[in-house]
Amino acid sequence: MKKITYKLVAVSALVLGLSACQKKFDPSSYAPPLSIGGFTSTKEIAPSNLVAYYAFNGSAIDSVSNTAGTATGIGYSAGIKGQAMQGALNGYIVGTPPTSVAGLTSFTVTEWFKTPAPSTGIIGLFSLANTTNFWGNIEFFIENGSTNDAGKLRIHVFNGTDDRTLEINNAVNLFDKWNSMAVTYNQENSTVSVYLNGSLLKAGTLGGLAGPLALKNVGKFVFGTVQFMTSPSQTSSHNSEPWASFLTGQLDEVRVYNKALTIDEISALVKLEGRGK
Repeated sequence: MKKITYKLVAVSALVLGLSACQKKFDPSSYAPPLSIGGFTSTKEIAPSNLVAYYAFNGSAIDSVSNTAGTATGIGYSAGIKGQAMQGALNGYIVGTPPTSVAGLTSFTVTEWFKTPAPSTGIIGLFSLANTTNFWGNIEFFIENGSTNDAGKLRIHVFNGTDDRTLEINNAVNLFDKWNSMAVTYNQENSTVSVYLNGSLLKAGTLGGLAGPLALKNVGKFVFGTVQFMTSPSQTSSHNSEPWASFLTGQLDEVRVYNKALTIDEISALVKLEGRGK
């Protein structure tokens, strides 16, 4: 009886030892990687066309050119992916674009923002400055009088002679929550398109804007206000105006591409960024 008991104890010890060496079963390790539109990461979406990328993860660095922008009066807080630029009155970031940006003939700019409705003036979201014109070569802002039932977005694009404007007056649920906005210009059909949270909001051709873009007097990137509200102004044309103001909310994940992304690429980008990919 003792021999049998000793054998049972030995076998039990062996089983326990093998169990201790085995890894705990993790179902997630067997799951296929998340794929949206055929992409598993934002890095897979038109990587050769990405010319600037500001993640705002505690800094104002463009991770494509590894160039640091200059931050004035802003901070950093939790964003849609990592950290985001935390705006403020009289706060903004100015960055130096790579030289290739001056030659953009088509483009896509994508970004996430979270902001209250304008109360002290228009809210600048993005600018590629024009150093001699009132508006930038590319400029996006939220217009005064915007409400959550009728948000007013303004998209200015320079056509080589002057700027042309796409107006949107009916954007809903634009404030106090994270929204993704993408703006494209496609030289093939001369169309400016605006997407909100991956869905087309408005598209149209603008009189006098056709074929390849012809940007002029290309200056800095401006995040958090329009080009003439920085100090000093980014344009010799104008200084600050009382009807213009600053983004007091947050801005995150700004990307600039040298082509017009497709709606499938934009949709995948929004969904992947929203999942931290």
